[in-house]
Formats: sequence, C-alpha cells, structure tokens
Amino acid sequence: MAGPGIKTVATNKKAYHDYFIEQKYEAGISLSGTEVKSIRGGKVNLRDCFARIQNGEIFVFGMHISPYEQGNIYNRDPLRTRKLLMHKREITRLLGLVSRDGYALIPTSVYFKNGKVKIELGLAKGKKNYDKRESSKERDAAREIDKHMKRQQRMQ
Repeated sequence: MAGPGIKTVATNKKAYHDYFIEQKYEAGISLSGTEVKSIRGGKVNLRDCFARIQNGEIFVFGMHISPYEQGNIYNRDPLRTRKLLMHKREITRLLGLVSRDGYALIPTSVYFKNGKVKIELGLAKGKKNYDKRESSKERDAAREIDKHMKRQQRMQ
C-alpha cells in the first residue's frame, strides 16, 4: 500500500512466502486508544495471525500489539481477538470465498489511511513445499538477471 495519506506500519512477509495471495481487501479495525498509540510506534506483529468469520462478523486472531509504555491500567492484552470492520455484503462474499477448500483470510499489512488504522486482508491459498521452492528459484533468477544487466550497463 502506498499513496497520499497512507503510512504502512507493518507487513506480513511470511504470508507471501506461505500463501498465494489472490485478492486483497481493506478493513477497519476496532482498537483501544493505547493500542493505536502503540501501532503508531510500530509495535505490531502480524507473523502468525489470521482472520476468521464468526456469526457474520470478522475477527483477527494472533495479532500482537505490544502494550503502550505510558498506558498503565489502560493497556489491553497484546494477543486479544480484535473485530474487523467491513460492510455486510463484503463479509458475505468473503464467507463464500473462504468456505472453498484450502482458502483462508490472512492479514498482509497494517497501515494508517487518513489517520485511521486499516488492515489489508488477503484471500490466500496455501502453498505446498514445491511451490515455495519454485517461487524462490524465480526470485533468484530475477536477481541474477538484474545483476547481469547492471554489469552490462557499467561496461558500456
């Protein structure tokens, strides 16, 4: 995510390694004040989190937001379940997509958009080990091509 009024705070690089991200969705997130201050400081971890639809609402599990240092008694549990804010029709569409075999909702990034905390959800399908090896081979090949192109430009 990039653009005017958008400041990315955290990305989930492991999600791109473990899953094929087919579509991306933007959602708001329900937070307390100290959690927002902690996110502004970059103290958020998306590594092992996932989203699930329950009773027509979306919740994110396993998202770690470190306690705010000046928060005192107002700090919440760092790993608590947080509600995501989306339109009802988007949630029902996602429910239909996720109910297919092998699909999940994985948070890919947390960012500020016009002063509000947003979370980007990816509709993800799990990769097998041979898919991970293939994507790493493609990445290495692209690096080699770039390296040779730079070398050719220097020689000219």
